[in-house]
Amino acid sequence: MTIRFDRPVSHAARAARLIASFALVLCGVTLIGHRFGSLEMPYFVLLLLISAGCAAVAVLLAVIGLAQLWQSAAFGGVSAVKAIVYAALPLAIFGFGAERYWTRPPIYEVSTDLSDPPEWLSTPDARQIWLPSRHLVTQGERDAQFDAYPALISRRYEGAADRVLEAVRKVARDNHITIIKADGADVADPNGAVKPKRRTRTLTPGPAQDDNAVGDVPGFVPVPTPRPFRDGVADLIRQNTDVILQGETRTRIFGLPCDVLIRLREEAETTLVDIRVASRYGQSDLGVSADMADSFLKALDAELLGIAGS
Repeated sequence: MTIRFDRPVSHAARAARLIASFALVLCGVTLIGHRFGSLEMPYFVLLLLISAGCAAVAVLLAVIGLAQLWQSAAFGGVSAVKAIVYAALPLAIFGFGAERYWTRPPIYEVSTDLSDPPEWLSTPDARQIWLPSRHLVTQGERDAQFDAYPALISRRYEGAADRVLEAVRKVARDNHITIIKADGADVADPNGAVKPKRRTRTLTPGPAQDDNAVGDVPGFVPVPTPRPFRDGVADLIRQNTDVILQGETRTRIFGLPCDVLIRLREEAETTLVDIRVASRYGQSDLGVSADMADSFLKALDAELLGIAGS
């Protein structure tokens, strides 16, 4: 007489595999739709949260299935393992975001000049949809930025603004920053495809000049001046001499949109460079703005190696 044992079936494990499969597909479609499609950021965040929630439920059911396998040798061990594997990606993304949220200050923009941040040429605006509405950056948030990123400061280079401007444009292109507006730069193309034409004049030799005189000299020779005081006249002068570039970019992996503002200011024989980066959505950028600004400044330092001042 043959004795046959009937093993029970773990329905929890099978349900876990189905739910985890759905979470993985939803996560993948969401990532592709936002990075390469037209899926807006608020919907992107919402769908990722739903995907992570489904993945968490799948892992819980998979644990129940493994427990049933251990206790009563129930079928479903393979399904439970597959569920854990499928849920790994959504949960990893959620865990990464949660870690950045709790370890980074709750700010959505950074600036290298905390006392006089560069002014936007066109104020960034985006539909927040279900995300909290934006607010003006407070002094407390500026202090939080300084505490979290003390190395994020202005850069000073010994050289003319035109040379630094050329390097800034090159670094911006290398970092996939598209310049959409420019102020103070005498160029037809904000991205620098068309270089400014220098005004020159020819001196005609006269009685007080010999034939060896230089023929072409600049029509306007800038004279270094001391740094002006902070008053209305000084602000007007700076508005007329500063070079400001405003651009936009997206992070490489997740495609998070950010707005970038770069300001060049000539002071005596040096050029001061400041950058302002703001995430377009949400009240917290998870440290993305600071990472982007730091990466840009390091690349600019390398590009202008040898003329950086203290």
